[in-house]
Amino acid sequence: MDSLQIVVLAIVQGLTEFLPISSSAHLILVPQMLGWPDQGLVFDVAAHFGSLLAVVFYFRHEVKRMLKSWLGSIAGAEPNADSLLAWWVIVGTLPAIVVGYLFQEAIELQLRSPWVIASASIAFGLLLWFADSRAVRSRDEYQLRLKDVLIIGSLQVLALIPGTSRAGITITGGLFLGLTRKAEKQAAGNRNSRA
Repeated sequence: MDSLQIVVLAIVQGLTEFLPISSSAHLILVPQMLGWPDQGLVFDVAAHFGSLLAVVFYFRHEVKRMLKSWLGSIAGAEPNADSLLAWWVIVGTLPAIVVGYLFQEAIELQLRSPWVIASASIAFGLLLWFADSRAVRSRDEYQLRLKDVLIIGSLQVLALIPGTSRAGITITGGLFLGLTRKAEKQAAGNRNSRA
């Protein structure tokens, strides 16, 4: 990989990560369209780590508040909404970590094709549209229950398929669970902070 490819892919990652489209898919498709070799999963993870740093910086006040409350809950302080939300972020992250670890090789070798990306992009775009058209939008992120968190966390496993947006699938799950627009954005932001 040369410097030009690194710079172009970093820009692609930065432009696509925060939209309900798959940045992973774009990191695969751009090199294919330009005739570059596939940079592999390790580079993709590094690019996503850069996005994580940007999200943590942007949400630094919320992250600090949640971290402080979470540490307090471990030390025996009375749990509050922020400590519970921090626990939910941890619990919601576990399914994707476990599945990603167990199936890393299969994901890297079998799911990085344009056909998989196109199929996933279309299917999950339609699912997001359907969820949005049926949304109730009556709850916020502080009203999530363990069941809700496990549903959203399990849906995020699908984001291991290139073409499936992590933000998009999180928003889709939130819409099906009745979250408000503000809560959906917060959930997607929390998802990025742990991606």
